[in-house]
Amino acid sequence: MKNLNGKTLFVSGASRGIGLAIAKRAAQDGANIILAAKTAEPHPKLPGTIYTAAKEIIECGGKALPIVCDIRDEELVRQAVNSGVEEFGGIDICINNASAIQLTNTLQTDMKRYDLMHQINSRGTFLVSKACLPHLLKSDNPHILNLSPPLDMNAKWFGPHVAYTMAKYGMSLCVLGMAEEFKDQGVAVNALWPRTAIATAAIKNALGGESVMSISRFPEIMGDAAYIILTKPSKEFTGNFCIDDTLLAENGVTDFSIYAEVPFNQLAPDFFVPEDSKPPKAAQES
Repeated sequence: MKNLNGKTLFVSGASRGIGLAIAKRAAQDGANIILAAKTAEPHPKLPGTIYTAAKEIIECGGKALPIVCDIRDEELVRQAVNSGVEEFGGIDICINNASAIQLTNTLQTDMKRYDLMHQINSRGTFLVSKACLPHLLKSDNPHILNLSPPLDMNAKWFGPHVAYTMAKYGMSLCVLGMAEEFKDQGVAVNALWPRTAIATAAIKNALGGESVMSISRFPEIMGDAAYIILTKPSKEFTGNFCIDDTLLAENGVTDFSIYAEVPFNQLAPDFFVPEDSKPPKAAQES
């Protein structure tokens, strides 16, 4: 595919951060965005709502349908999908971005939070994908993209926060399984993960505050990386666990300085990046 003009994306958690960055990049081509997220009213600690996000998408050149949706609720997800199909005529791309995080060990993780992470991350991803698939199967270049990490079974990713890791890897298991299940029907299912921290509300509120925000890359790097995946032929590019800067470098990006305020060697690393995944030379030089 050359671009996403006229394509319809269902994006969970699209009111801010990485989800919004992916939506805005697609909107530059004239894509239709179904924004499914919970934030309808301004939140004291979280920037933006589905309505401010819709305004930004329209300003970028796309069309937007903001829908209040808790992806833990099967009926709400089905209603959101149906509303999007009614508005735009179908769904070509499903972006599973919504996620919950709490980096606590076993004894410090209460079951309410455990359930929240698993209901949103692994179950929510499965549910949203399942609801979108009947429509994706009618598309000429259908994609599911999960914002989830490579399945690196190194114990260091499990020991400190096994509940969160299990929930996040559940999203990646959906990639592994659904890519195999739907490869003959031409639905691409891939994962995208950042090498470094990304400046989002999660970083600001739960993972280090302003000090870590300043040494994180901007969400736009994920928007640009997702765009590369979503414009690839779905029958040829599926079952991949992509790291943002490696993917960009492989597709001709040479200047990574636009994605951060500090050089690469000062950036905060993200979780779950395998030790054998080395940053591209162009990124290290930016």
